[in-house]
Amino acid sequence: MTELRSGSSTDTGKVRANNQDTLLVAAPLFAVADGMGGHAAGEVASLTAVEALKAAFADKRTPGDLADAAADANRSVWERAQADPKLRGMGTTLVALALVQVAGEDRLAVINVGDSRIYRLHRGELEQITTDHSLVQELVELGQITEVEAETHPQRHVLTRALGVDPEVDIDRLEILPVKGDRYLLCSDGLPREVSDNQIASVLRRLARPAEAARQLVAEARAHGGNDNITVVVVDVVDDGDQAAAASEALAEDPGVVIPLGIGEGDDEEATGSRQGPGRRHRSSSGAERRAERRAERRAARRTARAEPTGRPVTLRVVGFVLGLMALLGAALVAIGVYARGSYFVGVTGENLTIFKGRPGGLLWFDPTVAQHTTLPVTEVLPSRIPDLQSGKEEATLADAVQYVRNLEQEALDHGIGTTTTTSTSTTTTTIPPSTTSTGAAPTTAAPAGAGATTAAPPAGATPAPTTAATTPTSPPAP
Repeated sequence: MTELRSGSSTDTGKVRANNQDTLLVAAPLFAVADGMGGHAAGEVASLTAVEALKAAFADKRTPGDLADAAADANRSVWERAQADPKLRGMGTTLVALALVQVAGEDRLAVINVGDSRIYRLHRGELEQITTDHSLVQELVELGQITEVEAETHPQRHVLTRALGVDPEVDIDRLEILPVKGDRYLLCSDGLPREVSDNQIASVLRRLARPAEAARQLVAEARAHGGNDNITVVVVDVVDDGDQAAAASEALAEDPGVVIPLGIGEGDDEEATGSRQGPGRRHRSSSGAERRAERRAERRAARRTARAEPTGRPVTLRVVGFVLGLMALLGAALVAIGVYARGSYFVGVTGENLTIFKGRPGGLLWFDPTVAQHTTLPVTEVLPSRIPDLQSGKEEATLADAVQYVRNLEQEALDHGIGTTTTTSTSTTTTTIPPSTTSTGAAPTTAAPAGAGATTAAPPAGATPAPTTAATTPTSPPAP
C-alpha cells in the first residue's frame, strides 16, 4: 500500500501582470502547467491542458494511461486554439506525477513536455528526473555551452517542445519505484530560474510538511527576483508498502545494484493522501537497462585491463606522415576560421537589433559573437525586413552592418514609424546562435489549484502581448 501526501503553492511573482501557471492536486494525480501566449491565451492553454489531463486520467491507473491523457491534453489545447483566432499560437508546458499500477504493483509514472520540472529528493540528495525541452538544454547536450552559462543565456526562454503547438507532440515518460521517505517536487520554470538546486534541496530537507515547503520555495523565488510566475507542488511518499525492502531482497544477488533507501516519514498534516493497491517488489525496465549497461561497462573495463600492448615500433616515416597531416589540418582550420569569422550580420537579440561577427548559424565550432548592440527595437523596423533579420542579414564589414542598421532606422522614419536611435560601441564575446531569436517572455495569470481541483485566475486587466521565439518554424515560444 503506497501513501502520498502533498502540498502546493503558486504566485504571480513581482514582474508579471497575471499568472499563466495552473496546478493540479487530485491524488493520485499531480501536475503543473506553465502557459504561454498573448493576452489571456497562456492561462487558457495551461488550464485547458490540466483539465483535459484530469478528465482523461479519471479512473485510469497505468503509466500508458497517463501518457494517453497527456496526448489528449495536447489535442484539447490545439483544437481550442484552432477554433478561436485570438488563441492561435498558444501553448503550455506540462509535468505530471501519478501513482499507478503495473501488474498489480505500485509505480510512480512521470510525463514531461516543455521546461517545467520534476525533482526527487532521495536520502537528502536532489536530482532532476525530467529533461528540459529547451534550446539551451540542447546546446548543453551538444557541449556548446555549460550548465552555468545556460542559466543566464539570452535564449533560455526558447522552448523546443510544448503542448498545443502542433496536433501531435512527443511526450517523455518515466516509471519510478515509490520509496518511503522520497520527496518529489513539481514546479514551473519560475522556481529554478530564481533559486539554485542547492537552495531548493535545503528547503526540502529542512521543512517536513509538504505545504510549508511549497510555500517557502515560492517565497524564496520571490525574494530572489520573482521575474516569472512561480508554481510548486511537493509530494511525499509516506508509505511504500515495503516495496523498497522487497526490491532490496530480490536484487541482493546483484552486487552492482544500489537499492535506494528512504529518508524518513512524510508530512501527515498537509494536503491529500492517496492509497492504492498492494505494492511489492519491482524491477523497472529502465532500472534493469541501466544495470545491464553498468555490468557491460565493468566487463569491458576488465577486458581492457587484461589486454597487453601489441603496437608496432614507430618509424621516422610514420612520424613524418603524422606531422605533415597535422600541418595540413592546421592550415585547413585556419582557413575555415578566417572564413567563419570574416564577415558580419545583423540579427535580433531580445527586443533590439544586434550586430554579430561571424556567419549566421555559425560554422562548425565557430559560433557568431556579438560585435555591437543597438538600441533599435525590432518593432520599429518595417515588417518586410524582419525575415532577413531573423535569418541574419550579412554584411562584409562592421561599418557596412552599422550603416545597414542606420538605413533601417531611416527607412522606418520615412514610413512614419519608430524614433531615432543609435548603435552602442560596446563589444562582447557572448556566443549567441543567430538562427533562433528570442523576443522576450510572456506576461501571465492563474491561481493555485486546491486539492482535487484545477484553478487558473482570470487576467488582471489588459496586459502587453508578448513576442515569441523559436529555433525552427515548428519550435514553440517560451513561457
